[in-house]
Amino acid sequence: MMHILITGGNRGLGRSMVHAALGLGWKVTATTRGAPVPEGAETRIVDMSDLASVARLGDGLAPVDIVINNAGIIGPDRQSTLDMDFTGFAQTLAVNTLAPLAVVQAVLPALAPGARILSISSQMAWMGYAKSDRIAYRASKAALNKVMQGLATDLAGRGITVALVDPGWVRTDMGGADADLAPEAVAQGIVQLATRLTLADTGHFFRHDGTRRAF
Repeated sequence: MMHILITGGNRGLGRSMVHAALGLGWKVTATTRGAPVPEGAETRIVDMSDLASVARLGDGLAPVDIVINNAGIIGPDRQSTLDMDFTGFAQTLAVNTLAPLAVVQAVLPALAPGARILSISSQMAWMGYAKSDRIAYRASKAALNKVMQGLATDLAGRGITVALVDPGWVRTDMGGADADLAPEAVAQGIVQLATRLTLADTGHFFRHDGTRRAF
């Protein structure tokens, strides 16, 4: 049976991915800071802003086939380059950039042969944009892309695939009610993408439908 670990599995896209994986009959482990995850998933209480908490994630963890780094935050209210909440910026980097790497380091001993790691990035990370709104969020996701690209290089020799996915604009608490994509459809696409990844895909950036996209 496939075992998938999904961070931030209590709401939004993460919750929809938990449902999608359970629907395939997989074993699902989901992290949360305390809110309930869907019934049928094993719960791990993890605060992604606390690296010591993240480091304990691998304790007693059954062999994992797929890791989806989904947990993330949009960042502080003030995140303009001309008016920055620097404490909020640092927290955004901690949760969106540092924690996904810490998750992988914590669970690395539990990864099964041929495991796949997929991190949720954003179209807002694209370096072709000169937009400056939500710059803390944009910067954290651009940094995530680079960290995961480097991780892909370092884990390729172990046969572990590492990739990134742009989910698009999704109707969640973060995306808002006007977003054009339903979380259930995007979740299905991401879970299916994770099953299809091979070492030929490592270090690349995909859309939720599995097509390649530019960094």
